[in-house]
Amino acid sequence: MEKYEEVEKSIVTTYRNKIWTKFVKGVKEFEMIENGDKIAVCISGGKDSMLMAKCFQELKKHRKMNFELVFLVMNPGYNEQNTQKIIQNAKILNLPIVLFETDIFNRVVHIEDHPCYICARMRRGYLYEKAKELGCNKIALGHHFDDVIETTLMGMLYGAQMQTMMPKVCSTSHPGMELIRPLYYVKEENIIRWAKRNELDFIRCACRFTEHYTECDNQDGSSKREEIKALIKTLRKKYENIDINIFRSSQNVNLDTLISYRKNGKTVHFLDEYGKGKN
Repeated sequence: MEKYEEVEKSIVTTYRNKIWTKFVKGVKEFEMIENGDKIAVCISGGKDSMLMAKCFQELKKHRKMNFELVFLVMNPGYNEQNTQKIIQNAKILNLPIVLFETDIFNRVVHIEDHPCYICARMRRGYLYEKAKELGCNKIALGHHFDDVIETTLMGMLYGAQMQTMMPKVCSTSHPGMELIRPLYYVKEENIIRWAKRNELDFIRCACRFTEHYTECDNQDGSSKREEIKALIKTLRKKYENIDINIFRSSQNVNLDTLISYRKNGKTVHFLDEYGKGKN
């Protein structure tokens, strides 16, 4: 049995409940795939996007829906070692990738204000453009369950706002394009276990600039997301389902108990309706 076949088998056997059924649940529940879709599966080179790509291949085998896949890899300016690592892993996993080059890192290196935000926006833009050029109508990103709850807490603690990471989003800057997140229900700990069990070694954060910008780091040198990740880990030791509760809170919002909220760009304040209907 080839290495990639062992990896594929582990997804639907050993990790059937923790990964495969969670993947399928997210795709079905949020109607991420429709007949006729051509999806650009965006591979960064990390464990999450590589797993997502393999799950898509497995889903394609079932042929319950008619859709096409393009395994898209963007090189924003990785060093040669990381680039070759991605190419090597793609061969090991039998992923026919389409690799294209950009100069994002070189363009961002001289930006002092919000470089990480700008870099992320630029990456997303390039992925949309390349995917559309290849005839795709959707791009798939490898954000997982932990990314969702971390984003929710980061918004509250650092951004003073209540928001979450949506399972799918229609692009406002690229008409006709949509972003989907099929690993929405898959926990990171299970992705890590899957990679270790199969002895797979993926690239980690390959950003060349994080260490140079204070907005990416806290005083102790760890990123805000890593700080939130550590906080959730600590809370989980006392409350096993704390992450589940954070996740469900975004699905159980009581607007009657909020001072204000935004809808379609407009702010609705509780005083707007307060007292109406009184005798």
